[in-house]
Amino acid sequence: MTQLDSTRVLVTGGTSGLGRAMAAALAAAGARVALTSREAARAEAVGAQIGACGLQLDVRDERSVQAGIATVYDRLGGLDVLVANAGIGMRTVNPRFMTDPQPFWEVAPAGFADVLETKVTGTFLVARAVAPRMLAAGGGRIVVISMNEQTMTRRGFTPYGPSGAAVEALARVMAADLAETPVTLNILLPGGATATGMIPDDAPDDLRGRLLDPEIMGPPIVWLCSEQSAGVHDQRIVATEFGR
Repeated sequence: MTQLDSTRVLVTGGTSGLGRAMAAALAAAGARVALTSREAARAEAVGAQIGACGLQLDVRDERSVQAGIATVYDRLGGLDVLVANAGIGMRTVNPRFMTDPQPFWEVAPAGFADVLETKVTGTFLVARAVAPRMLAAGGGRIVVISMNEQTMTRRGFTPYGPSGAAVEALARVMAADLAETPVTLNILLPGGATATGMIPDDAPDDLRGRLLDPEIMGPPIVWLCSEQSAGVHDQRIVATEFGR
């Protein structure tokens, strides 16, 4: 197993789903992990369960991000890797999105804004807060969590699909901005629908049978935080294809 004993990692949205799976895998590999949630108690509880530091941070709010990042640097003594994972799914705008797709004109503006702000603005604000510190320290890594291109354009997937397309475009621009610097940035995605809280309770049984285990994100995120991936930059890594 890859050992990450000296690696300090922040996973936003790390209390459930893909975030928790990645945080757990990193902690198991020896990394010092901080994970965030909008709710302090939840972050602390999950952190205690997996051997990580849990803290409250709302990625949508610049002041919360600045304060949270300062806390992470204080508790970990620095930061080597940012995993920009925080996001919310379609259930927040349409609880029955798998069986009863909702056209974009029926999506509430507030729901649309919350999904975009969490995934896109949140990634921007956290990366914006971390990148200058990494550049000043002489190095670092940023991993942006994305989704399949089919999901980005799927019927009834406003605003979740567009949030994925936007965050991936943002990641590519940030990677271009970081070219020729000691900070790398890559995109990681599962490669299919995963068994997380984002899947509605009434999802068809045939779909549930095809869902990926969130733990599929473990091996590639550990690799991206290890010396084995040194110099890897501006790549789109699909977990289902990792290691082939």
